[in-house]
Amino acid sequence: QLETLEQEEQECLELTPHPTEKRTHIVSHQHGMTVTKTLQEGEAEPQCQSFSYSRAKLQGLLLEGASLLLLRVLARRQTMPPDLVFPAIDTEGDLCTSRY
Repeated sequence: QLETLEQEEQECLELTPHPTEKRTHIVSHQHGMTVTKTLQEGEAEPQCQSFSYSRAKLQGLLLEGASLLLLRVLARRQTMPPDLVFPAIDTEGDLCTSRY
């Protein structure tokens, strides 16, 4: 029963003259989960978008941190259940599936 309460991701690309920084903040709350994405390109104003998913859509959700933990547990047990599929959130913040 892995549950992600909060996750923060940050990517920086140092290209002259327009460095780019991308941040994704995911936080769980009683109604589901909110994803906030921020993109900063050079000196331009940051572009921010936020969206939420209901608990029903997130049943069994496996985010990056929990996925790494699960892979370590499976490696330690030296077993991989067939057709292991979890809902996940891709790099754009959209719901997708993750297969192992």
